[in-house]
Amino acid sequence: MQEKGSISIHTENIFPIIKKFLYSDNEIFLRELVSNAVDATQKIKRLASLGQYTGELGDLRVEVAFDADKKTITISDNGLGMTAEEIKKYINQIAFSGATEFMEKFKEAKDANEIIGRFGLGFYSAFMVADKVEIQTLSYQEGAEPAFWVCDGSTEFEIGEGILEERGTEITLYINDESAEFLSEHRLQEILDKYCKFLPVPIKFGTKTESEEDGVDEEGKPKYTSVEVDNIINTTNPIWTKSPSELKDEDYLDFYKQLYPFSEDPLFWIHLNVDYPFNLTGVLYFPKLKNDFEFQKNKIKLFSRQVFITDEVKDIVPEFLMLLHGVIDSPDIPLNVSRSFLQADSNVKKINSYITKKVADKLADLFKADRKAYEEKWTDIGLFVKYGMVSEDKFYDKAKDFVLVTNTEKENFTLPEYRDKVEANQTDKDGQLVYIYTNDPAKQDSFIQSANKKGYDVLVMNSPIDNHFISQLEQKLEKTSLKRVDADVADKLIKKDDAPEIVLTEEQTTKVKGIFDKAINKPAYSVQIESLNPDELPVTVTMDEFMRRMKDMAAMGGGMSFYGNMPDNYKVIVNGNHKLVSRILQEEDETVQAQLSKQAFDLALLSQGLLTGAELTEFVKRSVSLI
Repeated sequence: MQEKGSISIHTENIFPIIKKFLYSDNEIFLRELVSNAVDATQKIKRLASLGQYTGELGDLRVEVAFDADKKTITISDNGLGMTAEEIKKYINQIAFSGATEFMEKFKEAKDANEIIGRFGLGFYSAFMVADKVEIQTLSYQEGAEPAFWVCDGSTEFEIGEGILEERGTEITLYINDESAEFLSEHRLQEILDKYCKFLPVPIKFGTKTESEEDGVDEEGKPKYTSVEVDNIINTTNPIWTKSPSELKDEDYLDFYKQLYPFSEDPLFWIHLNVDYPFNLTGVLYFPKLKNDFEFQKNKIKLFSRQVFITDEVKDIVPEFLMLLHGVIDSPDIPLNVSRSFLQADSNVKKINSYITKKVADKLADLFKADRKAYEEKWTDIGLFVKYGMVSEDKFYDKAKDFVLVTNTEKENFTLPEYRDKVEANQTDKDGQLVYIYTNDPAKQDSFIQSANKKGYDVLVMNSPIDNHFISQLEQKLEKTSLKRVDADVADKLIKKDDAPEIVLTEEQTTKVKGIFDKAINKPAYSVQIESLNPDELPVTVTMDEFMRRMKDMAAMGGGMSFYGNMPDNYKVIVNGNHKLVSRILQEEDETVQAQLSKQAFDLALLSQGLLTGAELTEFVKRSVSLI
């Protein structure tokens, strides 16, 4: 039997387009061909289990080999095999049934994954790297003849009698000059590790040397000898395919190290296993995040039936869960996916909701089961929980029961617990509850001490997400606002009816303001004389809470760039009841008045870290002269 023919395409030649357009993603040819071989192997196993194939199965595996001299890569399996008629059907017809549509739509595609598979072109991805492709195959069917197919990358093909004597398929790629990089053991191993590491059929790629115990020496110590063994590159039963009841903690930790060899151990993990209304398995790990917001996206790997698809899982996993590590496997997500498909697919939306719920349930269980252990982990998981609450309303609804806030005394509270703690003392004259927070306890220590003197509690809010978390709490909590401890003097942070009377007359107030305005002489600093407790500092520098918050959000890229471009403006609050102010008023020498005013102002700047450069040098000189 010998036959030549032409693949029927009504438009221009498809192969140069495959080569040219998919060039940037050409490594996926190996994933496609190995996946096909695995499918063929699993199918023969299935037929045998159903009694539809009664021959010997043998050692079922897929083998990848290359010959740098001959410039070939060969993928072989001992699966179903094909007859000549099946080659005509599956290779020449079905694979090209979408060819015309492909020709019309390929220009819109963003990447190779979007094209291959969507048009049944998995096998033809071989032509991204090969000038010629040969198939040798022998079907499992009784009495089948071996068949041969060859195509040189044009639409012409040839079918003839093959040479295989055992069931299976062998595909040989004659690699083109531009793709010579693939004729390297290191490069092929790299691709196999990336895409095929967890395929359910053993994949052999060459051999490797291992040490094997070989008796004992004269001292009775074991001797070792080197042996060549098959290099099986994959784990055929990864942990996400097993039941949680079969697994120990060490299994989860070992798998994590396999995925992320240089990472610290995770805090805990969630085993996903659902078969209705969609199929999904996987293991998600909570890494140690700390406060530097290690926003390591692309750490969750997406598989379909153990074939690696992508680590860009943005549309499958909610944004805040991108901080997690691990594996998701779902046959309901097609092997080749496009972004537009993922965004629109109802299964993907269900998977997204399911994962969010599972993560929230896990955190709630940890909190209820052992609060002390949960609090110890809070430094690592707090950022993650807050990020989830800010970005997903459904997650907020669940997490509001286990999110913690921490004060400067390092005490942790749930939101209801904290409300109970501060409500009596931190409600203002209008019935508004005020939470006071610091984002830098060391820098804002003098403000914290002033607040504590009034019996106010101060929360620590210093993670990168806290600006957004604070705004969300103000939206969600009833009659509650949050103020940074340095947004005003302690007497004014929470407006009460018991403000101290000012000892200055109206004339004296005007005079003091004029002295300070002249001494400071900075348009960005606006002086206000306030009636404060005489024990408070004589001068305090603050920035308006709203303006500072908008500027902080702008700095984080929160869409507030208008505020980010505005100059900084500060309030200089002069304590009219402080004895220094009385001293300045009594001083007749204007130079000394200015010197004392400037000194008090510079001390306020110094406590805020706002005194730098020449002004700091001048302050030091003036301090020495005053001593």
